[in-house]
Amino acid sequence: MTARRVPRFSTAYMDRSVDPRADFYRYAAGGWLKATPLPKDKSRYGAFNELDENNLILLRSIAERCATESEGRGSDPTVSLVGRFYRSAMDTQKIEAASFSPIEDLWSLAAGVSSPEDVEAALPQLHSQGIEPAFHSFSKADDKKSSTYAFMFEQGGLSLPDRDYYISKDFAKLRGQYRAHISKMFTLRGLDRGKARRWAAAVLRVETLLAKASRSRTELREREKNYNRMSAPELRSAYPSLSLSKFMEEVGVPPLPYVVVGQPEFFKAVDALLSKADMADWRAYLCWNVLHSMAPFLHSTVEEENFDFFRRKLTGQKEPEQRWKRSIRVIDSLVGEALGKLFVEEHFPEEARRRADALVGDIRKVFTKRLEGLPWMSEATKRHALAKFSNFRVKIGHPRAFRDYSSVEIDPGDFAGNIRRAAAFEFSRLAARAGGEVDKDEWQMSPSTVNAYFDETMNEIVFPAGILQPPFFDYKADDAVNYGAIGVVIGHEITHGYDDQGRKYDDQGNMRDWWTPEDKKEFDERAKAVVKAYSAMEVLPRLHANGKLTLGENIADLGGVSLAFEALQGRLSAADATAKKDGLTPDQRFFLSYAQIWREKITDQEIRRRTTIDPHSLGRLRGLIPAVNHPAFDRAFPPAKGGPSARRARVGVW
Repeated sequence: MTARRVPRFSTAYMDRSVDPRADFYRYAAGGWLKATPLPKDKSRYGAFNELDENNLILLRSIAERCATESEGRGSDPTVSLVGRFYRSAMDTQKIEAASFSPIEDLWSLAAGVSSPEDVEAALPQLHSQGIEPAFHSFSKADDKKSSTYAFMFEQGGLSLPDRDYYISKDFAKLRGQYRAHISKMFTLRGLDRGKARRWAAAVLRVETLLAKASRSRTELREREKNYNRMSAPELRSAYPSLSLSKFMEEVGVPPLPYVVVGQPEFFKAVDALLSKADMADWRAYLCWNVLHSMAPFLHSTVEEENFDFFRRKLTGQKEPEQRWKRSIRVIDSLVGEALGKLFVEEHFPEEARRRADALVGDIRKVFTKRLEGLPWMSEATKRHALAKFSNFRVKIGHPRAFRDYSSVEIDPGDFAGNIRRAAAFEFSRLAARAGGEVDKDEWQMSPSTVNAYFDETMNEIVFPAGILQPPFFDYKADDAVNYGAIGVVIGHEITHGYDDQGRKYDDQGNMRDWWTPEDKKEFDERAKAVVKAYSAMEVLPRLHANGKLTLGENIADLGGVSLAFEALQGRLSAADATAKKDGLTPDQRFFLSYAQIWREKITDQEIRRRTTIDPHSLGRLRGLIPAVNHPAFDRAFPPAKGGPSARRARVGVW
């Protein structure tokens, strides 16, 4: 079994030869950056990954125990489900013997389309098993009626990470490699080389048309523009060839007064494509969706070819993760609350919950005080902001009740089939709940996830057990280290409720304009300064950060550091405030702890991919800008006489 190494805050990660005013990120984490090679099975590696790797070891132990215990009769249903799923994922002999048989029915369905009506019939069958050609479909809490689940249609249907990969000259070489990859995959499936090349060209043709009709990542952040209610008659009138109403009937969505269409012009393009495109193009495109979606779960030749393009060429990852790691990730993604239930029973002590709850309480007090005293916000808007914050909910660790997967058939000898059945269960669950009352106890992440989130419609912040471990939360560490890590994460998620999109939701989680025009203008001016500061940062030669795409996360980072630092000052006694540990003051340890959670090794390909699609800034920007931007930074790390200062124009909203 792989040994665990707890990734705690460490002064050994520092590089004291670097002036903190000149490059605080390297001062804080330069020692780690020098000593830590990028693992061959990663395109990006940092503190999140270190904790994730530790979690995988814990989850592997659970899964292997379940695999043994599930062989006997009368085992616990959760243990049996996890064990059988893990056994199927690790049984490479059966996976190899199965070859393409697990997808034969889906391939035949896709390859058999010869008319628009055939495509209409195929789309719901594919979507209902987690394969999503042409668009995305799902349910979520309605942005303007947060107590009810709405059914959503949004742009999709692309295999490459973003529309820019199809239309930007920066990705021309990669497009050529993608076309060759599609052709190779079709050849592996049994097509002759000539037909495989023709089908590859067709797939790229269809996906390029979808890409050109798609909104950019920045445009997708504008929630109001991506919320368009349409009734069944309106759907039929707007998209006569696509038959979205029939699609909903086929996948089990109850009758609804309306659905929400995210990008109407995209669906116009899909409708036109269905009515005008050659059916040979649709056959190739649908077959590609089946093959590409299931490739990671098939025999080794297909799995390795899929890795070669989508990981090695696209992200720079040199080697696949070990099979047991990939298996755990699949189980966590599909039946995560089953695996998570066993995880928290063994690895989430009540003390962790209590300590995290206390930290949340400290930072909530600071933010309430911040709102009450905000000089640029009018009293009218402030009343709404405070009402919203008083309704904030906090979830820590895991759900009150875990999801029931008893209806999912898990066969220890059918890995790909288990993937399909688990995906079908989840799609059916989401479809059937549309129009119903929102379950406010539901979680969007599994308990073992190393992350956290803010949900606008729920008006809540959520911290899974997975992130409540070192280096983010360490009960053995001093307050400065914890407030600089998990304290900032808490402040970050709270601030999301008031970032450029979160601020548009009211105290009930409904998207509604409760700001005065003057206050909106004040907010926007501050937000523009944040965009400018981050967009000025060059992340690769001739490639700058996208300050507009990352605005919400950057506002949250800046707010998180500010809130957590103030909360720490309230927690420290007068004596503690000046007491040094490892030669460092609490203020210094706070900023160092914060910067160290963003330590990161990353390939150039992954930098380019994330700069294109990720609403989060790169680790080195997250570890640097919010720290040196804080007014207390220069007091914590005063410049030597005549030396450089980290001071710059202050940016931020909260």
